[in-house]
Amino acid sequence: MASISLLDASIAIICFLFFHFFFFKKPHDQVFRNWPVIGMIPGFLMVLHRIYNFGVETLEISHLTFLFKGPWFAGMDMLFTVDPANIHYILSSNFSNYTKGADFKEVFDVFGEMIFSSDSELWKNQRKAAQFMLNHHEFQKLSMSATRTKLYDGLVPLFNQYCEEEKVVDLQQVFQRFTFDTTFFLVTGSDPKSLSIEMPEVEYAKALDDLGEGIFYRHIKPKFLWKLQNRFGLGQEKRMTEADATFDRVSAKYISAKREEIRSRALDHHSNGESEDLLTSHIKLDTTKYELLNPSDDKFLRDTILAFNLAGRDTMSSALSWFFWLLSENPQVVTKIRKEIINKNISKDGRNGQENLEKLVYLHAALYESMRLYPPVAFQRKSPIKPDLLPSGHKVKANSVIIIFLYGLGRMRAVWGEDATEFKPERWVSETGGLRHAPSFKFLSFNAGPRTCPGKQLAMTLMKTVVVEILQNYDIKVIKGQKIEPEPGLILHMKHGLKVTITKRCSA
Repeated sequence: MASISLLDASIAIICFLFFHFFFFKKPHDQVFRNWPVIGMIPGFLMVLHRIYNFGVETLEISHLTFLFKGPWFAGMDMLFTVDPANIHYILSSNFSNYTKGADFKEVFDVFGEMIFSSDSELWKNQRKAAQFMLNHHEFQKLSMSATRTKLYDGLVPLFNQYCEEEKVVDLQQVFQRFTFDTTFFLVTGSDPKSLSIEMPEVEYAKALDDLGEGIFYRHIKPKFLWKLQNRFGLGQEKRMTEADATFDRVSAKYISAKREEIRSRALDHHSNGESEDLLTSHIKLDTTKYELLNPSDDKFLRDTILAFNLAGRDTMSSALSWFFWLLSENPQVVTKIRKEIINKNISKDGRNGQENLEKLVYLHAALYESMRLYPPVAFQRKSPIKPDLLPSGHKVKANSVIIIFLYGLGRMRAVWGEDATEFKPERWVSETGGLRHAPSFKFLSFNAGPRTCPGKQLAMTLMKTVVVEILQNYDIKVIKGQKIEPEPGLILHMKHGLKVTITKRCSA
């Protein structure tokens, strides 16, 4: 990520000096000292470089729920929780009282009225439409076809070239480009072809990166500060504004082209009934079924394009990157997955359907275990409509901010046991060899309750397809000595990438 602006740095330095002058030693009975006026900001800045792991430590000490106090009148007070009882209450049993909230729309303003940021009846309409489209058998066929095409025309040739050149490659970047191309095609019907040996910069992909960075820092800056930066076009806020303009401009091009394509097909009475991308499906929405959705509104379509690209590219590339790093740390897991692939007679020709991939229980378990420790979306944000009392005993005010910290949830010993920080796919496999169920309020990577991810099955199928192809044909070796740590942001990326070498496996 880009460096923090000069104004941000100045404030950080002032807070740092203030902290050291007044607070040489942290008392043992306090995680953060709550200072008059400035709240807990000094202590927060001291640990910003390792904020995820510090959050885990803090929540364990605080019995799974912790109230962060920001500067007075800055609107930064947040209740962090990883308590499964609270999570189930917020996301399921008292779902109607917990929305994104008005403050959410300010922080995530670039999202517009997409499915991730909407509430109430609008969200219900969007979700109903998304479920129908994503679960339609024709779209699922298109998804498998697009994944295989990108795999064999994009990823495999690239891997083969890396093998020949014995080149060190950033695997995280490769996965980001693979999932971006695949997702963009499924959304718009067009392949941006960012996955190639040249690794060209694609402005829409770069805008997604800038969006994730900006959203994260809006959570850790006083509102007045980022709004001031936004008004004067400074730092990350300037990049957020530029990203917003990119989303508008690029989306307008594809929306216009797609409308023309649909008109042309309507005139061609001999055109085949092809599988439709998501943009086509949304333009042709039956508004009698989805009364609050307006396919004639380009802003609605722009927000839809952004929502699906954000969901598809970043979450799966993050999951795959952390998964292959964990495999490098646990070679015995690789051996077990490869053995399962052989035992289940999974073919090498890439024609494995969803039913074949579902036989791979241990692979499924390993992917789940990876996402338990490294959830692609590290936190969720909720806000109560009315004051409430959480199961943990914490009172929450109306419109207050609650952060469900997914990264911490998967590492809580009180939730997962003493081996919570260990990578053990076996915890997901039952005594009979089937997949063990874990409540969604313990394993939250695909959300929980009414907002459970409608694309969960598609995502798992795509990831299994990629993993099987790679493990059957390649050995991936992670370069020693590199620092592997999460990048603070909207999506849990690796801060320094994942440098690896790739070699071909000998055919059995």
